[in-house]
Amino acid sequence: MNYKEILAKAKTEVGPYCKACPVCNGLACANNMPGPGSKIPGNTAARNYEKWQDIFVNMDTLCPNAEVDTSFELFGKEFSAPVFIAPLGALSMHYGDKHNDISYNRILIPAAASYGICALTGDGVDPAVMQNAAKDMADIGGMGIPTIKPWNKEFVFEKLDLLNSLNIFAVAMDIDGAGLPFLKAMNPNAGSKSVEEMREIISYAKMPFIIKGIMTPAGALKAIEAGADAIVVSNHGGRVQGNTPSTAEVLPEIVKAVDGKIKVFVDGGIRSGVDIFKAIALGADAVLIGRPVVPFIYAEGAEGFKVYMDKIVSELKGTMTMCGTPTLKDITSDNIWISK
Repeated sequence: MNYKEILAKAKTEVGPYCKACPVCNGLACANNMPGPGSKIPGNTAARNYEKWQDIFVNMDTLCPNAEVDTSFELFGKEFSAPVFIAPLGALSMHYGDKHNDISYNRILIPAAASYGICALTGDGVDPAVMQNAAKDMADIGGMGIPTIKPWNKEFVFEKLDLLNSLNIFAVAMDIDGAGLPFLKAMNPNAGSKSVEEMREIISYAKMPFIIKGIMTPAGALKAIEAGADAIVVSNHGGRVQGNTPSTAEVLPEIVKAVDGKIKVFVDGGIRSGVDIFKAIALGADAVLIGRPVVPFIYAEGAEGFKVYMDKIVSELKGTMTMCGTPTLKDITSDNIWISK
C-alpha cells in the first residue's frame, strides 16, 4: 500500500478522537482530551505546526551535483536520518483500542531500528509499559530510548536499575510532563526537578541521558549544569500547559545558549522532510516526530511505519538537493527565510 492508501485505511483504525488528517496540524483535534489534542485553549499543537510554515527554504542549485547524505551520529552510533520517534503514552485511550502502549511499542521499536533510526517510548502508571519496552529494546541490542516520567526519585531509580541492567542505548526524562495529575498526586518530589535532583538521577544512569521539555535558554543551561547529554526542545504538544510559544520560536535562542555543549533535538509540529530541514537550519541536531506516526502503525504496522518514514526522508533529501546542502552539516541559517 502507498502513503495515501494507508492514511485512508487509518481513518477506520484510529479514533474516535484522532481523525488521521492528511496533515497532522492540531486543528481537528484542538483541545480534545482524551485524544491527540492540546490543553485548553487548545492552540499549542496548532501553533507548533503553523510556525514551521512561517519558515521557508532558500533554493541554490548552482552547486556541485553531490550525493545527499542524511546520516546522523549520536552517542557513538550512526543513524540513517536525524529523525527520532517521540514518546507517546495511553495509546488506547487517545488513539483507539486496536493497540495499547505495549503492543504499539512492540511494533515501533524494531521498526525504527530496522529503518536505521531510534524510537523513544513513553511511560505511564502501569510499570509493565516501560518493562516491556526495555525488554523489546534489549532483544535488538538495546537500541531504543525509554522515556521516564518525572516520578519521585526512588521510583526513577527503580526504573533506571532495569535499564542499566539491560544495557539500553540511552534514556530520557520528559520533564515537560511534570504537571500530569498522577504525578502531582505522588509524594515526595514527583513532578518538577531541581538541578541537584536531576544531577543525582543522571549520575545514577549508566547511559547517555536526555532531558525532554526544555523551552527556555535558562532551562537549557540548567540541563547542562545537571549533566544532561542532550535536550529536547518540547512543550509536550500543549497537553500539560496551554498557550505556550511554539518550539520553532524558542529553538534559536536555546541553540545559541547551548553553544554546542550538548545535542539539541526539537519536537512539536514537524510534519515533513522540509520541516526537518528547517529545524536543522535553526540549529537543531535532530528532530522528534510522534503523533503522525500513530495512524500508519495502526493501519499497517511496521510496513506503515516504513512508508511514512520513506516519505519524510525523501522530502528531506529532495530539499537538501535543491538547497545545495549535500550533508546535514552543510545546512545553516543561510538556507532559510523566516516570514515576519
